Amino acid sequence: MTARGGNGAAAAGGDGPILEARDLVAGYGQIRAIKGITFQVGDGQVVALIGANGAGKSTTLRVLSGLIRAQGGQVRLRGEDIARATPAEIVRRGVVHCPEGRRIFTRLSVLENLRLGHYTRRKSADEAAALDRVFALFPILRERHTQFGGTLSGGEQQMLAIGRALMTMPKILLLDEPSLGLAPLLVQQIFQTIQEINRQGTVVLLVEQNANLALRMADRAYVLEAGRIVLEGSGEELLANDAVRRAYLGEA
Repeated sequence: MTARGGNGAAAAGGDGPILEARDLVAGYGQIRAIKGITFQVGDGQVVALIGANGAGKSTTLRVLSGLIRAQGGQVRLRGEDIARATPAEIVRRGVVHCPEGRRIFTRLSVLENLRLGHYTRRKSADEAAALDRVFALFPILRERHTQFGGTLSGGEQQMLAIGRALMTMPKILLLDEPSLGLAPLLVQQIFQTIQEINRQGTVVLLVEQNANLALRMADRAYVLEAGRIVLEGSGEELLANDAVRRAYLGEA
């Protein structure tokens, strides 16, 4: 486990990260939401970003996916800086963002929502394989495939949002608050599916308020406070950290 002072970074290991932020700065107008953060996501990993509301977690994912332009620093995908790439280019490179709040098309069917997720690939054979994968992960979506998205339960809508992201057949999935507003049993189901997605070969970068579940799943995790990374380590190390347990796990 490493405490972070200022904008320093822990040394990288292994063969190098598949996705990396270096001294990343971004925000909204004059407001800086992230202030020079550096972190890495390794091939095959689940990496979690935890922190209080307003810490900069969602902004970080928006920068990585190109929805917000970085004001400074780099975003490196397999060693190449993509900080100036468009969202469409980033999707084509295999990085896909499943945003907070689901953002499904409520007046389109489940199947239409999923097919829209495959739009950038445009190969019918790939679409069939992608649909088979999504329906295997979320069998309820096959049952509901003709229903409008707006008629689904909250948990089913979250499954649809993740399934739509998977239709692009991503190498890296950016997940923003997948458990938000869900009942505990559904939260467990969603997290089990995220683990299966990772086992199938998709790297996952997870932003999640449920720090306990996120850290139990994560190979590596980072704690954000006021736009800066203040602590990093394995999920197991952060679960055992007294400061993390007090601030994010509700323990005295």
